[in-house]
Amino acid sequence: MNKNSRIFVAGARGLVGSAMVRRLRAEGYDNLLTPERDQLDLTNQAAVRDFFHREKPEYVILAAARVGGIHANNTYPAEFIYQNLAIQNNVIHSAWECGVERLLFLGSSCIYPRLAPQPMREEHLLTGSLEPTNEPYAIAKIAGLKMCEAYNRQYGTRFVAVMPTNLYGPGDNFHPENSHVLPALIRRFHEAKLAGASEVVVWGSGKPMREFLFVDDMADGSLFVLNLPDEVLAENLLSYPRPCFVNLGTGEDVSIRQLAETVREVVGFAGKLVFDTSKPDGTPRKLLEVSRLRELGWRARTPLREGIEQTYRWFLDNAERVRG
Repeated sequence: MNKNSRIFVAGARGLVGSAMVRRLRAEGYDNLLTPERDQLDLTNQAAVRDFFHREKPEYVILAAARVGGIHANNTYPAEFIYQNLAIQNNVIHSAWECGVERLLFLGSSCIYPRLAPQPMREEHLLTGSLEPTNEPYAIAKIAGLKMCEAYNRQYGTRFVAVMPTNLYGPGDNFHPENSHVLPALIRRFHEAKLAGASEVVVWGSGKPMREFLFVDDMADGSLFVLNLPDEVLAENLLSYPRPCFVNLGTGEDVSIRQLAETVREVVGFAGKLVFDTSKPDGTPRKLLEVSRLRELGWRARTPLREGIEQTYRWFLDNAERVRG
């Protein structure tokens, strides 16, 4: 991309989108289109089409999505599948209609089967049943990347995708019920510390293994993929039936118990941990195999504890306006 290219970041206010905007601006890209939700409803097909024809973006980063943790996915399955499908359909189709140079679709590691071999390779997609607690969201994300693939095959577009592992960092959603595990733990330990509580309850057994990627590393990796030379992009992401997406992660995981203990240390909570085994664990393990992206020349740089420390500092600095 040229520094003056018109770049539409869909979902620029969210965790992923705001990190992409930070990264783009740090790299000197300042011709960014970042409409607010009240300015552009991405679930409205006519509104999205009008926006593309009016603004004529050259590149699109599709970071907009309805997201949440186990509780949110279990409680709002209809919203998760409908809203995500609508957003993807509208943006991807309009990008093709208006001749966008490249589109980057942000997926999720939950696209892989619940019991996929570990670590999970791109080729494991659609080889088994999904995790029931987030199946509607996963199906929407699978449809999004397959839509990119279909448009590439039929129309010669250059629509590619990255599948990040569990993301966290500045701008996260810290809602006590609808957030992902890491920001939920930060808030829970922080509030317990302020209240002088003796314990904090964590959902599940603490045994599931999870991989976590600092959101600014995600933005760096995503921009790396979006800027791959034409010949590299064509060989690695546009040569069907090779997957049009790459895994984006650290290649390392920790147990939920280890994660909770690290968050407790960073926050400075002195009480004990209690694991509520009546709550669902979700997928036993989710670790991405990231050699494909490493072979292209990129790897994550932020250690987990350092990322948690940065996220907690952001949480403290933004306590009055933090999401959730």
